[in-house]
Amino acid sequence: MDIRQLQYLVALAREKHFTRAASACHVTQPTLSGRIRQLELELGVPIVERSQRYQGLTPEGERVLKWAQLILNNWQSMQQELAHLTDRDAGLTGRLVLGGIPSALPMIPFLTKEVREAHPGIDFTVMSMSSEEILRALDDFAIDVGITYLDNEPIEGLLASPLYRERYCLFVTEAHPLASRETVTWQEAARERLCLLTSNMQNRRIIDRAFRGADCRPTPELETNSVINLCANVRLMGLASIMPDYILGILGPHSGIKAIPLKEPEVVHNVGLVAVKRTPLSPLIGVLMEAGRTFRPQPAGMDPPNHPLPIY
Repeated sequence: MDIRQLQYLVALAREKHFTRAASACHVTQPTLSGRIRQLELELGVPIVERSQRYQGLTPEGERVLKWAQLILNNWQSMQQELAHLTDRDAGLTGRLVLGGIPSALPMIPFLTKEVREAHPGIDFTVMSMSSEEILRALDDFAIDVGITYLDNEPIEGLLASPLYRERYCLFVTEAHPLASRETVTWQEAARERLCLLTSNMQNRRIIDRAFRGADCRPTPELETNSVINLCANVRLMGLASIMPDYILGILGPHSGIKAIPLKEPEVVHNVGLVAVKRTPLSPLIGVLMEAGRTFRPQPAGMDPPNHPLPIY
């Protein structure tokens, strides 16, 4: 068994196609198929469901895949740490893959900026995900770190670092009748023409619970999984939306949009970093988690996290 066999297996599981997996690994399709067959013979179990086309992994193959992902992740982390030990002045290099809930995406650049200032050799891939997708991606090693809610749904068994507290506002155009109000109740908000995030998003589940707490159940005219799309529909369609207060700071003072704090009930949730807990921790993940511990909100309207939070 060698690293390349494991890389080929992970690529095949990701691409779900022998030719695409071979192309991603820069080898021929017979080479990839042959090396995976060798892996099956060495382990003594079938890994791939045999057919003219890729049909998926066997139950044994799924377990081998989990071990392969873990081994490759640790192998990459070892290389990063050894490279840093060899030349400490050069700083860390590599790529961190982050998955963030849509409402947190505007905040991620403030965090990655801090990391890049200390380690210019670290690159990032940032993807929009639901909180459930983040947990699955961490389990599959598809992402390195998630940015999600820490105190609303369970994250047991993960390393967590709080970043900031999320408060909610009703977003309307400056010409809206409610635009001059200091606050708006959730019941008042329920009577507006709303656009909200889709129901698979934890942000939406939080909002729905707040509406139920105010004894109302509005039906949004539009649903989307994009915060940018919500902002566009407030501005162009005249709809109202409910988003974290700091979104207005990201949009800027000339956006033509007003954010009015919501009350009755007041809803506050902590957002932070989550990663798989292990020892030793990947140097790149360690740098990001440390940046999270010293992170201070910068956009207007931001609150720091409600410390101390339990670190799971």
